[in-house]
Amino acid sequence: MAVFVANESGATDVDEVLLTALARFVLDAMKVSPLAELSVLLVEEKAMTDLHVRYMGEEGPTDVLSFAQDEAFDASWSESGDDDPTLLLGDVVLCPSVAHRQAEQAGHAFERELHLLCTHGILHLLGFDHAEPDEEREMWKIQNRLLSAWDTAVKATPTRPATTAGEATRGGTSTVDGPADAAGASGAAGGTSDAGEGTGAAGGTGETGPADER
Repeated sequence: MAVFVANESGATDVDEVLLTALARFVLDAMKVSPLAELSVLLVEEKAMTDLHVRYMGEEGPTDVLSFAQDEAFDASWSESGDDDPTLLLGDVVLCPSVAHRQAEQAGHAFERELHLLCTHGILHLLGFDHAEPDEEREMWKIQNRLLSAWDTAVKATPTRPATTAGEATRGGTSTVDGPADAAGASGAAGGTSDAGEGTGAAGGTGETGPADER
C-alpha cells in the first residue's frame, strides 16, 4: 500500500510522516488492497478556493476535497488486486489554514483536526456519504471508530507510529509503502460530506469532487 503526502501549503507545523501513517492506518483498517495508491495534498487557501469553485461551484475555501479514481476499493485486499497491479484510489486535498480555524473553534489540536479531515476524505473515496440520515450515522460511526483506534495505536506506541522500512521523506513529501496494523472497520456507501459531525470539528464541509476531472 502506497501513500504519498505532499505539503504545498506553506504550513510548517504539519507532520507529514504522521499524516502518512494515519492515512495508511485508515486504508488498512478498511481492508483496502495493499496494491492501492493514495495521494494526500496539502494546499494554501487560494488553491483550495479555486478547487472549491471549479469542482463544487461554491465560493471560498473548504477544509477537504476528495477526488476518486478507480472503483477497485469495493473488494477487500484478500480478494482484489490480481487483475490490476495498481489501484489508484484518488486524491485527498486538505487545507491546513482552514483546519487551524476549525480546530480552534472545536477546542482540539490542529493535528487532531487534520487527521479527522484526512480520515473523512478517505472515507469519501471509499464511497461513504451523509446525504441521507442513515448514511450520515454510518459514516460518523466508522469515522469515529477509526479515529479512536488511531488514538489508541498512537498512545500504545513508544515513538510516533508509522515509520517502517518503506518510508521516505524529502522535499515536503512523505511516502510509506506496505501494510499496517490497524483496528478493523469496513463498509461502503456513496457521497459528499460534513467532516465535523460526532468528532467535535466545527464548520467542516468535507466535500467530494468529480472523480474524472483534474
